[in-house]
Amino acid sequence: MSIRVIEDKCNGCALCIKACPTGAIEVNEKLATIELDKCNFCGSCVSTCRFRAITIEIEKQAKEDLSQYSGVWVFGEQWRGELAPVVFELITAGRELADARKSELSVIILGDNLARASEELSDYPVDKVILCEAPELADYDPERYSRIVSDLCRDLKPEIVLAGATTTGRSFLSRVAVQLYTGLTADCTSLKIGEDGLLHQIRPAFGGNIMAEIVCPYTRPQMATVRHKVIPMSPKSSNGRRPEIVKLDPKPQLFGSRSKILEFIEQMESTVNIVDADVIVSGGRGIQAPDNFALIEELARSLGGAVGASRAAVDAGWIPYSHQVGQTGKTVCPKLYIACGISGAVQHLAGMSSSDTIIAINKDPNAPIFQVADFGLVGDCLEIVPLLTKKVASLRGVRN
Repeated sequence: MSIRVIEDKCNGCALCIKACPTGAIEVNEKLATIELDKCNFCGSCVSTCRFRAITIEIEKQAKEDLSQYSGVWVFGEQWRGELAPVVFELITAGRELADARKSELSVIILGDNLARASEELSDYPVDKVILCEAPELADYDPERYSRIVSDLCRDLKPEIVLAGATTTGRSFLSRVAVQLYTGLTADCTSLKIGEDGLLHQIRPAFGGNIMAEIVCPYTRPQMATVRHKVIPMSPKSSNGRRPEIVKLDPKPQLFGSRSKILEFIEQMESTVNIVDADVIVSGGRGIQAPDNFALIEELARSLGGAVGASRAAVDAGWIPYSHQVGQTGKTVCPKLYIACGISGAVQHLAGMSSSDTIIAINKDPNAPIFQVADFGLVGDCLEIVPLLTKKVASLRGVRN
């Protein structure tokens, strides 16, 4: 990367000096000069210059023959041999993309003792299951996993690589993209093959106010993480054809890591996981205190649902991050979502607005949450929630 001043256009107006945050610019004899040791290439001077006298030039990498890349890979995230639900959603997207490109769909799984995961995938419309088994891969390690996937991408050259926008997918696929010097679009909600043959990756931007459509025309593989619950789960294969099982031995030198897992402590939840829940009751700043989450939990329990939370409640330390719904938390799509004391910031709406039915409870009648709610209750959630819980318990008692 380099930056230069076009002498014929610069008149020494000094606007760039005021714009430069690092003090890298001086004007001598009506000509701006830039001290490269101080410049961080932020581009402030470029956008400030009225005469377009400053340019930043990016050195492009050597053009690669992209025709040698083929196939769609889905990362088969698993925990102790059990595949994550998002994998089966990615198979739906991957199958459509592979068919559009007239190529193969493969699921790549890293771990140890993967027979159960491999057998589970045999019923789905997948062409290949790539297994990388080793005792060193039994527990997820982003360094090891990213090195191995990067090495396999260099050797086998997939055109597209997809992973779930989970904690695991986000943490290791970004490393893969850096190692392969290619692009990655995070938190996609839709994928398609455009008329140009490229992967068009659609995701919310600017707090969910617009939908950005992103392509990666110059490098491969094209990579994306996809939000859970935005794509339907794949149906099982109807033709009875089982995928080819390919077992690969990772190179031992790729197993090095700077971290070590000392102990795994499983979080015990009193309600079901919010990502898989059909009913979610979420609490926000309006519940006023962490102890009041007991009311949210009681309503969720009576409905057979899960407990969610806004970022404000999580940041206040009232409830663990695993309950957070929103752009920086988890994307959910339950049949019923009850928002208690949540105002409805765009970041929260981005994670739950696709719910089938939304009920909002808030004291402020002008709260943004009411704009997406199917039913709204204006009032103190600390008074309304116990009444709802009592009513639900009464109705269930009648049914029984």
